[in-house]
Amino acid sequence: MRAFLDTNVLVSALATRGLCAELYERLLTEHEVVIGEPVVAEVLDIMRRKFRAGDDLLAKVEAELHLLEIIPAQPAAPKLPIKDREDPWIIAGALAGKVDCFVTGDAELLGLVQVKNMPMFSPRVCWEKLLAHS
Repeated sequence: MRAFLDTNVLVSALATRGLCAELYERLLTEHEVVIGEPVVAEVLDIMRRKFRAGDDLLAKVEAELHLLEIIPAQPAAPKLPIKDREDPWIIAGALAGKVDCFVTGDAELLGLVQVKNMPMFSPRVCWEKLLAHS
């Protein structure tokens, strides 16, 4: 399975322990994790601002992210009925990456259910689907 991880899932996976960290590890070892260039920038910004990560830690996080498949920023974004103007650009990367699912904790994105046949899963739902297929 190719899973695109949204910024909030990656930050939770990298900065805390819990479901997102376990999901991230499982996806890394048994599946493909895909992210977009805008996600890399957002993760680093959040780690710097909210977690006050220093340069050394930011360099380690960036190096880890660059081990994943990174979809370049897209020239166009889908029109979506959501408030966050950055999210369509992130969705555009996921669509360009031809992923099987988009994993996010964002309630507004989860409310879309799917975008152009790409299902939107919460980390919990993605975890449960992985367990059901193992």
